[in-house]
Amino acid sequence: MKHTARTVSSPASANRRDVVVGLAGLSLAALLADPARVAKAAAGLQSVVINTPTGRSISAALALPAKKPAGAVMLVHEWWGLNDQIKSVAAELASQGWIALAIDLYGGKVADNPADAETLMKAVSPEEARETMSAWFDWLQAHPDGTGKVATLGWCFGGGMALQAALDRPANGAVVYYGNVARSAEELRALKGPVLGQFANQDQWINPPMVDGFEAAMKQAGKVLEVHRYDANHAFANPTGQNYDAADARKAWDQTVAFLKTVLG
Repeated sequence: MKHTARTVSSPASANRRDVVVGLAGLSLAALLADPARVAKAAAGLQSVVINTPTGRSISAALALPAKKPAGAVMLVHEWWGLNDQIKSVAAELASQGWIALAIDLYGGKVADNPADAETLMKAVSPEEARETMSAWFDWLQAHPDGTGKVATLGWCFGGGMALQAALDRPANGAVVYYGNVARSAEELRALKGPVLGQFANQDQWINPPMVDGFEAAMKQAGKVLEVHRYDANHAFANPTGQNYDAADARKAWDQTVAFLKTVLG
C-alpha cells in the first residue's frame, strides 16, 4: 500500500572499510555522550506523518543521507519512547549513507523514569504496533530516494518489535539489541533477510536461555543469524543508563554498521 507523507517540521579495501566502521563507532559514542549534540542532531530531523490502513495518524522522525538513492533503516525505540537519543542515532545512520526513520509506537509520549516507561510499554497494542511498523516499512520501501532495501533496528522493547517487523514484511535484515526473541522456528521461517543479535550474558530478562532458544530456532528454520554476546547487562548500549558499557557498545555498533553495509549496500 502506498502512503503519502506530510512533513511537519582487496586487503587494502578491507582495511579501509574497517577504518570507516571504527570511525562510525567513535562518532556515535561521542555524539551520545554529549546532551547538547544529541539535542542538536535530533532537532535536525524531519517530522513525517502518514495514515495507516485503518485510518490512524502515525508519526516518525526522518534523516536523509547526502547521497541518494540509498537503502533505508527503520529504527524502533526503547521502552522510553522516541526520545532525542534515538533520533540522534538516526542522524548518525544518515551520515553513514542510509535513509533513517525513527518511528514512534507511543503516540508522541516519552518517559523519563522506569515506572512511566513500563506503563507506556504495557499500553501498546500489539496489533496497532504491527500495523504502524508495516505502514512505515511500506513507506520506506517505496521512498523516492530509496533503493527499495529496508532493514529494521531496535533496542530493548524496540528490539523485539524490530524482529516482529521483519517477520511481517520482507526486511533485508534486522538488528536486535537485547530484545525479546522468544520465537518458534515456524514463526521465524517468515524472515527474508539475516538477523544480527546483540545480547548481554548478565541480562535477567533477555537471558542466555532465551538467546540459546533463538539460535536453535533460527537454525531449525534455516535462517541466517549472527549473534554477539557480551559480559554486560541489559541496555549496555544506552549511554544514559546505569548499565552502559562503552567498550561493548562500541563493538556492537561497529558490528551493526558492518551488518547494514552488507544487507543494504
